[in-house]
Amino acid sequence: MQVPTVPAIPVHLPASVRVFQRGWLSSNNILVSDAKHAALIDSGYCSHSAQTVALVRSALGDRPLDLLLNTHLHSDHCGGNAALQAAYPEMETLIPPGHAHAVRPWSAADLTFEGTGQSCPPFGFDDLLQPGSTLRLGGLEWQVHAAPGHDPHSVVLFAPQARLLVSADALWESGFGVVFPELEGEDAFDAVGATLDLIAELDPISVVPGHGKPFADVAGALHTARTRLDYFQRQPERHRNYAAKVLLKFKLLELQLTTVAALTEWALATPYLVQMARAFEEATPLPLLVEDWIAQLVRAGAAELDGTVLRNRD
Repeated sequence: MQVPTVPAIPVHLPASVRVFQRGWLSSNNILVSDAKHAALIDSGYCSHSAQTVALVRSALGDRPLDLLLNTHLHSDHCGGNAALQAAYPEMETLIPPGHAHAVRPWSAADLTFEGTGQSCPPFGFDDLLQPGSTLRLGGLEWQVHAAPGHDPHSVVLFAPQARLLVSADALWESGFGVVFPELEGEDAFDAVGATLDLIAELDPISVVPGHGKPFADVAGALHTARTRLDYFQRQPERHRNYAAKVLLKFKLLELQLTTVAALTEWALATPYLVQMARAFEEATPLPLLVEDWIAQLVRAGAAELDGTVLRNRD
């Protein structure tokens, strides 16, 4: 007996909004433009920065990129900032206020790049993307809303006229991003829930997430996210395990090919992973935990292990 499939709800984006859907190493880039001005929301990871610049140039031609906005300052959302600033020197850059002190002067530690073992070339900013403010982009008014949880300083952007939400990592079709403050010993699961409640109150009909394709089944995504949040709240160790695999997978996406020994050496020098290893009650040494996390990635089809050689699998 064939199980009937539920047809996907079509996504209708305004003509002024174009989404460059990227892989999981880089966040999606959202180009919002009209006849006079063009803005880009989030810039991807640094190793993809040349591609980010090429995508924008292909879309705009000889027109300039006037504005760059970052929903938050994780490396996969702002790693292309420096390259875009070099390509478009007249462009202005707006960032959420929470980490402004770490951008000027530059602190890779305060920006969590050192903690996650990731890279981001230094960049500057011109102004702040303040929660509670509005912007006019692509002929639409966009509200800036604080969206803590995944990152305490993240924002989401909502265009009421189109009922369109740029959700960053606060809401994906299949959940939400790692709750990084929890890895630092802070209580942040309630903030995730409050942000999900905010999104429900905004009542978007279309969502452009930080990763994955745009979607219109917002109620279904919120249900999935709340179920996942409840699961993590009841079993925080599951969240830590998930977070560790995300960090390892991210590094594997960057390297594509490495060895178990090299990845273990990287993990031993990555503060978030060292801290997570201490949090596990069994106090298993980090190298053994890395072996277990790699095995989980292999079983999930996210990696391929050939002897001691580890390959990324998408």
